[in-house]
Amino acid sequence: MNWQEEYQKWITNKELDESLKKQLVDIEKNEKELEDSFYRNMEFGTAGMRGVLGAGTNRMNIYTIRKASLGLAQFVAENGEEAKKRGIVIAYDPRHMSREFAFESAAVLGHHGVKSYVFDALRPTPELSFAVRFLNAFGGIVITASHNPPEYNGYKIYGEDGGQMPPTGASAVIDYISAVEDIFSVEEADQDELIEKGLLEIISEKVDRPYLEKLKEVIVNNELVQERGKDLKIVFTPLHGTGGILGVPALESVGFTNIVKVEEQFVNDPDFGTVKSPNPENKEAFSLAIEYGKKHDGDILVGTDPDADRLGVAVRNNDGEYEILSGNQIGAIILHYLLKQKKAQNELPENAAVLKSIVTSNLGTEIAKHFGVQMIEVLTGFKFIAEQIKHFEETGKHTFEFGYEESNGYMVKSFTRDKDAIQAVLAISEVALVSKTEGRTLLEELEQIYAEFGYYKEDLVSLTLSGKDGSERIKEITSGFREQLPTSMGGFRIERAEDYLRSETTWIETGKTEEIQLPTADVIKCYFEDGSWFCLRPSGTEPKIKFYFSIRGENEAESTQKLEKVKADLMQYIEA
Repeated sequence: MNWQEEYQKWITNKELDESLKKQLVDIEKNEKELEDSFYRNMEFGTAGMRGVLGAGTNRMNIYTIRKASLGLAQFVAENGEEAKKRGIVIAYDPRHMSREFAFESAAVLGHHGVKSYVFDALRPTPELSFAVRFLNAFGGIVITASHNPPEYNGYKIYGEDGGQMPPTGASAVIDYISAVEDIFSVEEADQDELIEKGLLEIISEKVDRPYLEKLKEVIVNNELVQERGKDLKIVFTPLHGTGGILGVPALESVGFTNIVKVEEQFVNDPDFGTVKSPNPENKEAFSLAIEYGKKHDGDILVGTDPDADRLGVAVRNNDGEYEILSGNQIGAIILHYLLKQKKAQNELPENAAVLKSIVTSNLGTEIAKHFGVQMIEVLTGFKFIAEQIKHFEETGKHTFEFGYEESNGYMVKSFTRDKDAIQAVLAISEVALVSKTEGRTLLEELEQIYAEFGYYKEDLVSLTLSGKDGSERIKEITSGFREQLPTSMGGFRIERAEDYLRSETTWIETGKTEEIQLPTADVIKCYFEDGSWFCLRPSGTEPKIKFYFSIRGENEAESTQKLEKVKADLMQYIEA
């Protein structure tokens, strides 16, 4: 069926939701918009689905949500009656339609006899991860588009270990979803009837209290934080999302009581009206927090994205201005502190291991090596970190100490199995407090790390290429690069290239290849002779291709100069 036929099927459906029908009427003369809405089914990948809200098979709406939930319900049923009884936990963020999508999902699951636990109001994604484990549920759903613009929403599925569903389970769900022929035929149960039958349970403090209690375990030096926590002034913004719900209580429960809330951004606003993008990686998202910091003399500014799985941090420099730390820098600071403290307290096991993604800076690898800890790399996506933790528990081969990604995602303790900004808020606040009591700032802490382990400079360039044409262009870029690997970039010789789609490393000079022992992914990573690298990776959740850079030098000037050369040359290479 072509997109025009699919469009006609929707516009002529007498049962079509009125608001969606109006949207189709409004764009009926915009053929490009109609084509993008119907040219394919909303893609459900291993991390779930994410897209623009609206009418059509390639949009997030009640029908695509029902279709996905039917696939999940059939997967649960395939695993037997016990799996159906254990059920699915559902959480949601403040975005447009998030609450509606959560209860639509529960209604479809319930119709097929699968129990749902749905939070009574907004909750952070990491709490969902915790809840799956705490309630011994079979899996979970989070309705969120993370830090995407307000016109987006998404649907992420979780396995019984609390991590995003691993590829095997996700593939089975995808097969069920793909087999749904009529998107309008998916049946639902009545919400009140589900509650009466015990197939829908509304949850809140039942999970909040134990999660907050477990968060206390993140703190390493409890005595210091309890005694001196009030001396650290923390400016906190949840960027209109879920982070403030438990972030502030978590901080206060361990002793950080001197908290200044960015009040305008504690309002749950699906349009994120005070920011261009609710992404704590961006300086613009900290504009209001910086105003508050200057007004209240804040020691540290912390911001969480709408579903509170990512943390951004800003600290004051010697000129009195606030600088935004990168995800790699935050990770390095927390990692160094944790390993240093545990080593000093003789609490670092011999089989300790740290986990990071392949696009995260090698600075963490050098830090781990210094403390005798093994660094293990995984593909991008916290589900791969969660998989490794499960493997550690099953084999006893390693003890998990820390997991992180350059995109501002961190996990200190494994009672959650996804990146957890609430854990990270506690961890970075503790480091900031210890530094302050010793007369240093976090920037000075970072400079000491660079001085000891080498000066690393990272960057990320994202090209947004929307729609059908954009999707095809992204494929052209990666396939073209893959077929003709460069031998140098920015005037620096490339030593080897890792192609994760072909699962092989190629040594440029000799042509020798080695197998990569990781799952396949559309990623190409090129290394220079000094260990610096750049990487190409199409996003799995957004219409983007991302270019990552990690450059090492003897000082900031050398690293910056080399980075700019490599970056400029790569962009020219791609456009040629």
